Amino acid sequence: MSRPIIVFDLDGTLIDTAPDLLDSLNHSLAASELTAVDEAGFRRFVGHGGRVMIERAHAAQQRSLDVAEHDRLLKLFLDHYTDNIPGKSRPYPGVVEAIARFEKAGYLLAICTNKYEANSLALIEALGLARHFAAIAGQDTFAFRKPDPRHLTETIRLAGGDPHHALMVGDSQTDIDTAKAAGIPVVAVDFGYTDRHVREFEPSAIISHFDALTVDLADRLIRAAGH
Repeated sequence: MSRPIIVFDLDGTLIDTAPDLLDSLNHSLAASELTAVDEAGFRRFVGHGGRVMIERAHAAQQRSLDVAEHDRLLKLFLDHYTDNIPGKSRPYPGVVEAIARFEKAGYLLAICTNKYEANSLALIEALGLARHFAAIAGQDTFAFRKPDPRHLTETIRLAGGDPHHALMVGDSQTDIDTAKAAGIPVVAVDFGYTDRHVREFEPSAIISHFDALTVDLADRLIRAAGH
């Protein structure tokens, strides 16, 4: 039987990237002479990506935004973010220990994210975690991205795993919908970037700290999937 695999989302799941993404958002907003956003009020939008964050920030300040300006500000956002990796981004509490736990149990590990692949690799490498992951697939790795289930299943195959012996861990409706569409159990963290509580999306399980992501829980969820 193939080794089981655990696949993680990145931003808001493994790594708290919000401080850097919001810094880059504010850098781009300054170019439009908009007021900087407040982290507490805007953190829930981080998981939607730079384009949506820029759009929401303009709407909140009753400022119009045409396509050309939107594209210009997105480039400023991405350039600023890329140039400052890893910045203040850090793994969530318990992540490093969870990685060690699953490696010891013989699991493959992978990342499936809608962040660009190059930025994902740069971040994981800068944080000294790259050696733990058999595959890191971003939004541009394949011709499709989450919530398309193929993004998850092809990430698993890229890592040398089997979708029938897999578990997804994420923080958003997109992650949960992707895993469900792929027929793969999914654990949701409740501390990530979402404007609605993950319980509304009915994941297989919810955790509030990575200490709760045990090998026993993963094994049980994979077995219960009935593959």
